[in-house]
Amino acid sequence: MRLIFIRHGEPDYQKDCLTEVGKVQAELAAERLREEGIDEIWSSPLGRAYETAQVTSEKLGLPVQILECMRELQWGSTTEEKIFADGHPWDIADRIARDGTDLTRTDWRESPYFKTNRVSACVDQAESGIDQWLKRFDYVREGFYYQHKKDEEQHRTIALFCHGGSSSAAIGHILNLPFPYVCGLLHTDFTGITILRFERQAGTGLLPCLELGSDSRHILSV
Repeated sequence: MRLIFIRHGEPDYQKDCLTEVGKVQAELAAERLREEGIDEIWSSPLGRAYETAQVTSEKLGLPVQILECMRELQWGSTTEEKIFADGHPWDIADRIARDGTDLTRTDWRESPYFKTNRVSACVDQAESGIDQWLKRFDYVREGFYYQHKKDEEQHRTIALFCHGGSSSAAIGHILNLPFPYVCGLLHTDFTGITILRFERQAGTGLLPCLELGSDSRHILSV
């Protein structure tokens, strides 16, 4: 299976929809995605992601299915005590790097930046949700890796339209990369495309392959 993560187009966050620029980006992304042989389209339930997905849906004649766990993450302090950048995970990732601290630490949830940050619970929900969803495609998480329960003659290709935060959480979990590290690593632009390729053969526990990361060449002219 090939799993294509697509971030939504430029949004009006208050109205949870696309701007005019975002609509152009969604059109360009849809044209770019024509060549990928997409079999199914899934989307976060939030308007900006769903609207982006609809453009590809109309071009390919495929329905948009909703994946609740991929709605955007929330951040901020869970207590009255303030936290750096109000808990914004990308600002935190940049700060950790500037401090010379290891972004790949697996105990990142225990750091002062995340211990009382509501984003940690949101990441947990995204991770468990993506694992439950992958089961429908016969990929079952066992420890650090996925066991494929059924042979595929050829790769199915699934498009998943979502957000910078939820995609970072899901991609990090699938590839065993800590969430803050992925936030600092990808910095996905609007309608940026990241592709993971899972093993087709049954019974294997290999790490999925990163086929493409945060590609936004299709919107360079916008």
